[in-house]
Amino acid sequence: MAAVSANKLELLQIADAVAREKTIDRGIVIAAMEDAIAKAARARYGSETDVHAEIHPKTGQLQLTRHMLVVEQVENAANQISLKDAQRANPGAQIGDTIADTLPPLEYGRISAQSAKQVIVQKVREAERDRQYQEFKDRIGDIVNGIVKRVEYGSVIVDLGRGEAVIRRDEMLPREVFRNGDRVRAYIFDVRRETRGPQIFLSRTHPQFMVKLFTQEVPEIYDGIVEIKAVARDPGSRAKIGVVSRDSSVDPVGACVGMRGSRVQAVVNELQGEKIDIIPWSPDIATFVVNALAPAEVAKVVIDEDRERIEVVVPDTNNQLSLAIGRRGQNVRLASQLTGWDIDILTEQEESERRQADFENATRMFMETLNVDEVVGQLLASEGFTSVEELTLVDTREIAGIEGFDDETATELQNRAREYLEQLEAELENRRKELGVDDALKTVPGVTSKMLVKLGENEVRTIEDLAGCATDDLVGWTERKEGEAVKHAGYFDGIEISREDAEAIIMQARLSVGWINEADLAKPAEAEDIAAEDQPAE
Repeated sequence: MAAVSANKLELLQIADAVAREKTIDRGIVIAAMEDAIAKAARARYGSETDVHAEIHPKTGQLQLTRHMLVVEQVENAANQISLKDAQRANPGAQIGDTIADTLPPLEYGRISAQSAKQVIVQKVREAERDRQYQEFKDRIGDIVNGIVKRVEYGSVIVDLGRGEAVIRRDEMLPREVFRNGDRVRAYIFDVRRETRGPQIFLSRTHPQFMVKLFTQEVPEIYDGIVEIKAVARDPGSRAKIGVVSRDSSVDPVGACVGMRGSRVQAVVNELQGEKIDIIPWSPDIATFVVNALAPAEVAKVVIDEDRERIEVVVPDTNNQLSLAIGRRGQNVRLASQLTGWDIDILTEQEESERRQADFENATRMFMETLNVDEVVGQLLASEGFTSVEELTLVDTREIAGIEGFDDETATELQNRAREYLEQLEAELENRRKELGVDDALKTVPGVTSKMLVKLGENEVRTIEDLAGCATDDLVGWTERKEGEAVKHAGYFDGIEISREDAEAIIMQARLSVGWINEADLAKPAEAEDIAAEDQPAE
């Protein structure tokens, strides 16, 4: 720093050199130098002295000033000045003003220079880290090319030129090995600001990596004519993508495959031979699921929209079940990930056997609850009745119209159904009281006696308890672990209820206890999110 006094322009030359080398703003470097010089000056004049340094950005002229606060009674002479003394220098000074007192140039010793250098290095490093973070945080979702710098504990450190990034072991393709100096292409999926500098995380297994690769290889995707609507990957092994075209004259599958498969082959080569099924996307979930299960043939599908579950029936012939399921369940697992629906696969024979079992179960249920013989039970089951409640809700003439029944039989069956339900209701009411469930819970719209018992068994005994529940608590939820769907049962397990109805019950409970008002019911999803944040983490 002693050279500073010899040549004022040398400060600016140093600032320019550092700014170019670190690709940071020249003003940041000059500000760091000013802080460093001020710190060195405070070591000379006392740590409590409020010293400021200013370097002129064009001439390099250095000016040191000491700031003094104008006070009535001086308590600290290092940074305070009396009104009387201040007015000698500046007649217009008032209490509370700050007076700038010019200091003479300093000669910096070795220790002061070293201290100043540390301050400059630290400030420049912080500025460089901030520049890296600002640059890369806006590039999340981009593909970058880099060179492998080193491998640490299975993770690969990649030099991106203007920063370092890391590919963790679980974000690399299986059996993929990198060595120092290898070129690597990867997807930026996260950038975090940490004390040791910005951490840039790359992935080669992320589904969006495949999307970006196709965007680079297929001009129709880049131009927005073809859109990739869904992606499911078993990294390094197999993948499925659902594509749709906005232009009826463009075949989305053909565009992605390319002439003699050249486009898809370029993506396959980048992903170490990962096989890719390109599937026409459809807004009709049944059609999309059938396409996603290719090459297997599908005889029919049965959709359960409330549970987002679809049942697929495949022919018994030509080993279609094995084709649909795939090796180690891979085909159906990827199809499920692609569509977002749970998929159950049955052969026609299995479906027939299950239908027969359902028929027998319904027959037995009617025989036991209505005290009728097997023929009557079979007749009711064959007409599509699946519960005693249904019998009480339909018109008597509908039951009388069943072959072999008359008005008298229909009336008797409905009377027996009502008696059974009344008896069941009484049993549930007694059980509710045993569990200590408040009577007030019965007033919540949508809550049945069976639900009250289930709530009591799960220690939900008051309206406040119910109001504090989340929809997942009532109907359960599904999470995917390693591609497999894992189901978690809710309090209402065994009761047929949709997520929407369960959410409506919770909202009515919150309305009853005054947590929300009628206006909030118009935006239940938002209220659900707020309540979920209030729930303790499990």
